[in-house]
Amino acid sequence: MHALLSAFAPIWTLTAIGYAVGRSGLLGEQAEAVLGRFVFHVAMPAALFTMVSGARPAAFANSSMVAFAAGTALVCGLGFVAAGRLFGRGTADRAIGSMASGYVNSANLGIPVAVQVLGDASFVAQIILFQVLLVSPVILTLLDTGTGTGAGSGKGVVVRRMLTMPVRNPIIMASLLGVVVSALGLRLPHALAHSGDLLGAAAVPTALITLGLSLNSRPATGGPTDHTEPAESTVRTKRAEVIVTVALKTLVQPLIAFVVGGPLLHLPDHQLMAVVLCSALPTAQNAFIYAQQYGLDTRVARNSVVASTVVSMATLSLATWVLGTTGP
Repeated sequence: MHALLSAFAPIWTLTAIGYAVGRSGLLGEQAEAVLGRFVFHVAMPAALFTMVSGARPAAFANSSMVAFAAGTALVCGLGFVAAGRLFGRGTADRAIGSMASGYVNSANLGIPVAVQVLGDASFVAQIILFQVLLVSPVILTLLDTGTGTGAGSGKGVVVRRMLTMPVRNPIIMASLLGVVVSALGLRLPHALAHSGDLLGAAAVPTALITLGLSLNSRPATGGPTDHTEPAESTVRTKRAEVIVTVALKTLVQPLIAFVVGGPLLHLPDHQLMAVVLCSALPTAQNAFIYAQQYGLDTRVARNSVVASTVVSMATLSLATWVLGTTGP
């Protein structure tokens, strides 16, 4: 429990600081939007490029990643379907629901949890690559398709937007450039690499500050269908959607990972522990940043990040107790 508290403390602290700054009005009314754009267009691409360019993408081709990927794919699919069938969301909002249901907070929470509970963060590095190189492009493609209908109509427009999205999206572009640099075995000059490290290091804390800013009393950004529902009905619907999303993230995803990794793949105990523990991590704040930058309803993403972070304290502790702690 002490290890988990130590891992969660920075998240709560920075989010609380963001909330306090927002309440004080210190940074002005546009702070949330400006910081969100900084994270999405500058800091996060720098962090992803630095990480991917120094790693080997083939590292996640193993049985443990199969179990984790199965849980992620199934839960993201369930989140996408639930957002549409149960709550009537469009493609873009369903993509955010999918991401909030299955995209784990692998960097700023997964690494300290893995180090302190498992004694080794190597599996988390594989998860980061998997989410950056495979999950994020799918989510961003759905977001781009779902929010780009106003730019034109017809299949040709949709196909053109999908084909040009890597050029227009800084996160995918940075990831692809990182893959190219890694595949070619290139080494950036020290000054340039260090500059990228410094800039990328700003992504997580700034995203958490931005999340805290969004928790102030003024309403979060609403989606395009908000005006069609009474306010009380909207609140109830959003609350139900968050409950479903958090349940998928903190309960269903680790259970699927356990079933696939245990009875189906017969992973060794320490590998099964790593898969289940990482699957039980809460929703990454990226879901909130993506919703904000695509002009979508941020309430479900924001509340899912906060609620799943609180609930995951219990699920992570339960996973650790049931499966037992192991060394590296």
